Amino acid sequence: MSAPSASGIAASIAPQAFEIRPFSGAVGAEIMGLDLALPVNDQDFARIHRAHLQHHVVVFRDQRITPQQQIDFSRRFGILQIHVLKQFLLTGHPEILIVSNIIENGQSIGLGDAGKFWHSDLSYKELPSLGSMLHAQELPAEGGDTLFADMHKAWDGLPQALRTAVEGRSAAHSYTARYSESKFEGNWRPTLTPEQLAQVNEVVHPVVRTHPENGRKALFVSEGFTTRIVGLPEDESRQLLAELYAHSVQEQNIYRHQWQPHDLVFWDNRSLIHLAAGCPSHLRRKLYRTTIQGNAPF
Repeated sequence: MSAPSASGIAASIAPQAFEIRPFSGAVGAEIMGLDLALPVNDQDFARIHRAHLQHHVVVFRDQRITPQQQIDFSRRFGILQIHVLKQFLLTGHPEILIVSNIIENGQSIGLGDAGKFWHSDLSYKELPSLGSMLHAQELPAEGGDTLFADMHKAWDGLPQALRTAVEGRSAAHSYTARYSESKFEGNWRPTLTPEQLAQVNEVVHPVVRTHPENGRKALFVSEGFTTRIVGLPEDESRQLLAELYAHSVQEQNIYRHQWQPHDLVFWDNRSLIHLAAGCPSHLRRKLYRTTIQGNAPF
């Protein structure tokens, strides 16, 4: 007797009863009643995928999952990317970057200031991130919010003069653009080794990208990683980027996520930029991040 096919196994997985509730603001939805510790069949996965494309950020509530379960679910969306700061990868699970302000034995256990400037994850790579999943492990009693800005709406509402100025242009992105700048109290970043620097060479992407799945255009620049508009004098580039940044993060385009215990937040880096609002350095915060590789922007 032959073994069942993968599709046959997936088809035999029982569906889960869950609800997708859009948020009232600019973007985002929460998913209630889904347990990612259990197998997710193809039909349920397709529903989650559609919600992610439609709402750009989805919040899976009360996910009591292991690191391996987070990795396995993330991998269903594509290849996982390994962060350059290998000293902050979870032991035994290099697909997970520890995002944390916790100091143990005089050493940071994770990247404490991830997201201190608006950015799209890994836009400094030839193949930037499709999306990121962040799973809450320890949350502070105050602060620690994450803000998301819709870059489709930023493009749709861009004044004509700015549209004309950026259409057809490209911008350079660099991981080290603002790497050493301090913004929040108590943050620290390790000095990059020559090997690490070699992994984060400057790349060039379109200022306006087309989402490969929904076909919509979005601005693809951010204060965190974009260094210049290619082909413009430095002062013009700086001024144009400043106007694009200010336009992108208007309040009506932003969702502010206030973390709840065991939240798993999955956002689309092709549609959004995000920002960590920070928290008092004496309050412990720890989250696990997986990052899914996307396509070259076009």
